[in-house]
Amino acid sequence: MAMAPPPPSLLRLCLALLALSSCSLSPEGRVASLPGQPESPAVSQFSGYVTVNERHGRALFYWFFEAQATPEEKPLLLWLNGGPGCSSIGYGAASELGPLRVVRQGAALEFNRYAWNKEANLLFLESPVGVGFSYTNTSSDLDTLNDDFVAEDAYSFLVNWLERFPEYKDREFYIAGESYAGHYVPQLAELVYERSKDKKGKAYINLKGFIVGNPITNDYYDSKGLAEYAWSHAVVSDDVYARIKKYCDFKISNWSDDCNAAMDIVSSQYQEIDIYNIYAPKCLLNQSSASYANRAFFVNDKEQFRRRIRMFSGYDPCYASYSEDYFNKKEVQNAFHANVRGLHPAKWHVCSDSILNSYNFSVFSVLPIYSKLIKAGLRVWLYSGDADGRVPVIGSRYCVEALRLPIKTQWQPWYLDKQVAGRFVEYYGMSMVTIRGAGHLVPLNKPDEGLALINAFLRGEQLPTHR
Repeated sequence: MAMAPPPPSLLRLCLALLALSSCSLSPEGRVASLPGQPESPAVSQFSGYVTVNERHGRALFYWFFEAQATPEEKPLLLWLNGGPGCSSIGYGAASELGPLRVVRQGAALEFNRYAWNKEANLLFLESPVGVGFSYTNTSSDLDTLNDDFVAEDAYSFLVNWLERFPEYKDREFYIAGESYAGHYVPQLAELVYERSKDKKGKAYINLKGFIVGNPITNDYYDSKGLAEYAWSHAVVSDDVYARIKKYCDFKISNWSDDCNAAMDIVSSQYQEIDIYNIYAPKCLLNQSSASYANRAFFVNDKEQFRRRIRMFSGYDPCYASYSEDYFNKKEVQNAFHANVRGLHPAKWHVCSDSILNSYNFSVFSVLPIYSKLIKAGLRVWLYSGDADGRVPVIGSRYCVEALRLPIKTQWQPWYLDKQVAGRFVEYYGMSMVTIRGAGHLVPLNKPDEGLALINAFLRGEQLPTHR
């Protein structure tokens, strides 16, 4: 006997529940697949825009990957790249630590078995406006960019993104980044901390800590470390280093002519190798805006040296060119929910020269933020690839030493696959880790070690101390 159809009211309820279920499983921005993406393994990913200022028409672009297993149990990790002016999608996601890497001169993607979404739900943000696909409809915004502006926009992004993805609202939250994100990360962490003191507030974010790699931290120590590293690693002569020590006062903004002349020699010597990984072969491609990343350091305007030592702190133009080839394809932009403002592909650059040139560098040091957030009980780690000449480990050690934290665990090796992977020291309040043989981009140069590092950080565990 045929069964009677359900009452209309019950049918409507079932349809409503089904729609609700579909929405929760497929929120706005889901990417089914990208051109050239391998068929397996499956990757749960989302991308799109989040408005951060309606009056100015300002929106930031993101790419989000759910954790590969049990995403409902894993924390949320935001990754930021620096520059200022470089894309966390082109570098962090597509070249370093995301699950999909651009390969074959931008022709395809490959699965990255060392992706950090093994350990966390992974969110990449193109920031500030003017970087990558992020945009503003108010051109004056691009003339007022500074660290405070970037932090406020990133905070607005987070609050609005969590409204779109409410299942992550109370999740443990961490911030990570490298290079000039050495400013972005602690500054954003400070904002989140200050505005999340009311745990019942609408804008509460469950911030637990931050981790930064080869970070720009303090102008004095970073500059001192750059010069000392160049000498101690035989890049410059004893005579040049003696002149730097005699003429350079890195505590002041305007260097003397004699100091500029000595530091210009450091620049010229680094032209012959890769300053971001001094033992790696030098990439000879010169076809993308990212090649400016290497050229910009060596411009012949001595008045701009303090600006150029910050420039694009560590980006390989070889990898940049692959990303530019890929993300400028119309079919990629369509699948990616990018370029929503026009029919023609937006010209996407891995780094923006105009952002760098107009950026207002106004913060000398973020060490006071470290002190504040360490005192607040946040987990704070700093890691450094020890083959980076641009933001070398020497400068970072000076920065950490300046915090005057009591030592918990003395400087010692840590191991991976029975080999020394680097060294670390634990203080009461933070940890510093080196990665042996890695350059500025640790997750790219040493992916296995990078994954072990983020795993230990997120779990609050010590790195392995025995073979």
